[in-house]
Amino acid sequence: MQEAQTSQRPSKSLTDRVKTNCLSVAVSCQEGFSYVKAFFVGQTKRLTAKNEKEATDAHLTETKMQVDATDEAENAKKRLHQSS
Repeated sequence: MQEAQTSQRPSKSLTDRVKTNCLSVAVSCQEGFSYVKAFFVGQTKRLTAKNEKEATDAHLTETKMQVDATDEAENAKKRLHQSS
């Protein structure tokens, strides 16, 4: 009788999964704080803008900061899940 070959991939231990998930939550929190920072920077620049061009630049700066925060968080999560 032949035994069925099963491909077993190494399963992560519970502590590894908890650690990975906690680090992922920490990265998400950091992303959230970056969004809040971008919001306040953008609002401050808009309030102090002297003309429409400066207000538009403030909005673009806020949006760019939010995109950068998202990209950094995604890259950090990818590295986190690849290393585990």
